[in-house]
Amino acid sequence: MTNLATQAAIKHARAHRDDDLRDLFTLLSQPSISAQNIGVQECANLEEALLNDAGFSTRRLDAPGHPVIYGEWLGAAGKPTILFYGHYDVQPPDPLDLWQSDPFTPTIRDERIYCRGVADNKAQHFSHIAAVRHWLRANGSLPCNVKIMLEGEEEVGSPHLDTVVAAHKDLLAADFVYTSDGPVTDARYPEIVFGVRGLLYVELFATGANRDLHSGHWGGVAPNPILALSRLLQTMIDDQNRVLIDGFYDSVRQPTPGAKAAMDALPFDTVQTIGGIGLTEMVPPAERSYAERVMFQPTLNIAGITGGYSGPGSKTVLPAKASMKIDMRLVPDQTPDEIWEKIRAHVEKHGNGIEINRLDGGMLPSFTPVEHPLADIVRAAVAAGFGAKPISVPSAGGSLPDSVWTQTLGLPSFLVPYGAPEQANHSPNESYRLERLYQGIETSIHLIGLLGE
Repeated sequence: MTNLATQAAIKHARAHRDDDLRDLFTLLSQPSISAQNIGVQECANLEEALLNDAGFSTRRLDAPGHPVIYGEWLGAAGKPTILFYGHYDVQPPDPLDLWQSDPFTPTIRDERIYCRGVADNKAQHFSHIAAVRHWLRANGSLPCNVKIMLEGEEEVGSPHLDTVVAAHKDLLAADFVYTSDGPVTDARYPEIVFGVRGLLYVELFATGANRDLHSGHWGGVAPNPILALSRLLQTMIDDQNRVLIDGFYDSVRQPTPGAKAAMDALPFDTVQTIGGIGLTEMVPPAERSYAERVMFQPTLNIAGITGGYSGPGSKTVLPAKASMKIDMRLVPDQTPDEIWEKIRAHVEKHGNGIEINRLDGGMLPSFTPVEHPLADIVRAAVAAGFGAKPISVPSAGGSLPDSVWTQTLGLPSFLVPYGAPEQANHSPNESYRLERLYQGIETSIHLIGLLGE
């Protein structure tokens, strides 16, 4: 049963929805495009003012890139502490001609807010700020301690996040980290995501003659770099999609019983899921489920091959060079450094002079046990805020810098997306359901109340 203080905070939130919408619109109207350094400083100032107004004490954390804003309310001595994370930077709005309204003029149509950054991530982290504001204005204090950290570089890969977190471990100490970002898979089911896969990206280069050659004059004489890359690729992955690099699977951790049970209980239809991308079956191995593939198995994916001629008509050319890009999704306890050394050694052994480079942007995998005792508090808060029992997703298939919380800080981390599937992150006409805004605020209010208990 919801306690009286939580009820008062929710009542206050429902009575002041216009205030929340006004403040969110102010935040949305300020462009904050990190990739182009447009409006980022101005948006950081707005965030800081918003946190101060909500009742946080704020400061800027030393960072080599865009500003990192930190806020705290620590008036609940002896009570647990939650650390909220969000980002205030956004993607560029291009192509502008596909927007139905100005990308930085928040517009409501059909009970949705349309604006760049509304879903990713301004409305979602605003829900946490608003929840604290409603708690303090309705009750005068919080039942637990709250910290929040907002960065301005997430949309360019969070290149300095780990450095900032590592330098402020004591300041950021908490019982757990809570992030609301991204959409749920199915709007009917709220989600709690307990982990992400890691990432390593490499590029291979093969060279032959000192220029492109006539394939009739030189075919069978000069080496073909595309063929060299193809032959190397055959030594790296087999027809069952098992990676053949020595030691690639040595560090793979098996899922916990709770994670395995949560995976098996997911209510998603595999046939429907792959049907949405025009497939009737998955690639081998046949016995492996869709969920296991994207949560607990590492992969080696060919992202692209370039070389030779691929224009219209024919050109009988023997290329002088070719390149191939490979991304590898990693699972606990693999690391980008470990796998880099293994693939580099493999290329040196089997590549016959092929060069390999490691590209920036690698990420560690991250995992919080589904069985973690604090997960029950998160589940209860999400169920109360959204009116439906959440599903537990042991791991997302993609990669996020979640390891800064689970490894650098050593804390459990829960990713609770408040958004809906159709919100079009990174695309024209990005949007966010008004209903989801209010549900997110009330979920955050319940979380604070439950943690205080």
